[in-house]
Amino acid sequence: MNSTAWKKPSLDDPIQFIKGVGPKKALLLEKLQLTTIEDFLYFLPFRYEDRRQIKNISTLMPGEFATFMAEVLNASVIYMGRRKRVFEVIFQDETGTTRAKWFRFNETYMLGKFKTGEKIIVSGKPTANKRSGLEIVHPDTERVAGDATISLEIGKIVPVYHTTEGLHQKSMRSILNNVLDIYLPLVEEVIPEDILRRHKLLSRSDAFHQAHFPPSEGFTTKDLDAFKTPAQKRLIFEELFLIQTGLAFKKKHATEIKTGTAFKTRGNLIKRFVKLLPFQLTAAQKRVLAEIMEDLEKEKPMNRLIQGDVGSGKTIVALTALLTAVDNGTQSALMVPTEILAEQHYLNIRPYCEELGIEVALVTGTLKGKERKAIYQDIEEGKTRIIIGTHSLVQKEIQFEKLGLAVIDEQHRFGVLQREAIGKKGDQPHLLIMTATPIPRSLALTIYGDMDVSFLDEFPPGRQPITTNVYYEKYQDKAYALMDAEIKLGRQAFVVCPLIEESEVMDLKAVATVFESIQSQFPHLNACLIHGKLKKEERQEIMSRFLKNEIQVLVATTVIEVGIDIPNATVMIIEHAERFGLAQLHQLRGRVGRGKHASHCLLAAYFPISEEGKARMKAMQNSRDGFEIAEEDLKIRGPGDFMGTRQSGLPVLKIANLLRDIKILDVARKEAFALIDRDPNLENPATQPLKNTVHRLLGKHLPLMEII
Repeated sequence: MNSTAWKKPSLDDPIQFIKGVGPKKALLLEKLQLTTIEDFLYFLPFRYEDRRQIKNISTLMPGEFATFMAEVLNASVIYMGRRKRVFEVIFQDETGTTRAKWFRFNETYMLGKFKTGEKIIVSGKPTANKRSGLEIVHPDTERVAGDATISLEIGKIVPVYHTTEGLHQKSMRSILNNVLDIYLPLVEEVIPEDILRRHKLLSRSDAFHQAHFPPSEGFTTKDLDAFKTPAQKRLIFEELFLIQTGLAFKKKHATEIKTGTAFKTRGNLIKRFVKLLPFQLTAAQKRVLAEIMEDLEKEKPMNRLIQGDVGSGKTIVALTALLTAVDNGTQSALMVPTEILAEQHYLNIRPYCEELGIEVALVTGTLKGKERKAIYQDIEEGKTRIIIGTHSLVQKEIQFEKLGLAVIDEQHRFGVLQREAIGKKGDQPHLLIMTATPIPRSLALTIYGDMDVSFLDEFPPGRQPITTNVYYEKYQDKAYALMDAEIKLGRQAFVVCPLIEESEVMDLKAVATVFESIQSQFPHLNACLIHGKLKKEERQEIMSRFLKNEIQVLVATTVIEVGIDIPNATVMIIEHAERFGLAQLHQLRGRVGRGKHASHCLLAAYFPISEEGKARMKAMQNSRDGFEIAEEDLKIRGPGDFMGTRQSGLPVLKIANLLRDIKILDVARKEAFALIDRDPNLENPATQPLKNTVHRLLGKHLPLMEII
């Protein structure tokens, strides 16, 4: 007797005790992250096969999936050399013959299964063999009892699942069928009745059943493969609706319980600052600043994300917000992911602060002894008004006199807890989050659904075009020749090497090799090497010399973020470009094209290159628009891996696809936020199943455990 007999069945039951599983298969299923009944219910087929029509052998076409019924004419093992053998079955019906082959098989089992004269249902995709005509490799087969048999496959639309070695499709279908037989009556509806009715959604249990084993009538495999059937759409809606409900709940809760400091905006300090700027703000900068100022004027703490392409002017927007906080008698902090990026922000911001008479400090992990103590004391006493630093800002030792605004740059490089920790340093400070990595709208609505979002979608005037080309191994001399030609015209160049994951030592060795090669090939050029192991003072000196054009070629690792503006730099060479993600490539490219000269991004790629790598190269060549590139990146990598999604705090989507299902996402979001407006705490008895499900599925991912 198995363990499920002793307790009421539940969707949390382990899959091991389902008929057809057992301990060995349970271990294989675990590789697919299938451990409970609920996991299995949400494990939808990734495609479907149409086996409703039984064809004649004479009508089979190469490359077209088909099902036919035939007799076994012959079955035997064919030896092809000493080690290679193939199991071959010749099938015949009244219209012709064809062959099926298996390269992995148990001889005794196969000879017992395919006996001469027996009728077999065969399903698969024929291929053309020049010698023997049409053949099918590793088809699905089913023995016919009389003229027909009871089956999960014959005469039906058949689900096809992702599997792992040792797990076959027949086994997966059988397990799913057993799961549905026992547990489908236990599936509780989680979407409120009025929403189901309004959007004509199937019940949850019907949706699960039809998604796994579609009805034979009503739609095609094309509809199923595109996830356009009512059952699939219902489950997509549910997944997105649950997430959006969690985000709506979080936003509503934050709005109601938090009271911060309302700022007066556009004060004297801001007016003086604007006069110092040697350029006019873009229309996009003005629009985003207006949105920020509107937030800052409210007691409810601002919670806003700024999305801006590389070079769209986020730093000036951030500094205006930081100064507004100072103008209101509070401190402000800017937190960035790396020391060198912190240093570069500090170097950019300090001249303005000095002119305005405002104390600004740089806080990183390299601060030691008396200097560290003095800086920390000035922050605690309120002498320092603007603090720029890394994650060091969230240390217990740092105490602010009164933190009014926290700005987080390149937020995807921080975990959820770090982002929350900076907010706890003050009395409900306003929060402004920035990213130079554009995020597709669908993903932004999912990851940052509890935030207000602003878009910096305009470049400052005068930005020059950047020509992007790929140079494969044998053509890389051309890339460096172009670099040399540009430098002879008085320009400068970046050469960036990828991070080698094995070790930091190897990383430094790799970049040192590139540096030595440049010195050897171009002895007339003044090249310099910069990386994260150098002391802060050394890095600052190198960047200062590069800015002054005393250094012509800067060779760097990706441990650093080269965020400083070098208007004279017109060449960016990215070594081993195939190893970089699209977002990273786009960010690096944005370091050139900032002056009055046309610029070049040269992608040096080395074989072997994956299909994904080739797709990234093509996307970089075809577009300069960060949001277009982000969409392409999402297509290539999927939402789970895109730009830190896994550390965003949200679970990985099991059914929904944020590119394919943007329309459903919009509807689900609208319904979720409207529901939370009507029932902020989900107290209505009809919403209890929803509340319990959101808590169970999202409580650990979003900070909801204590509030829902």
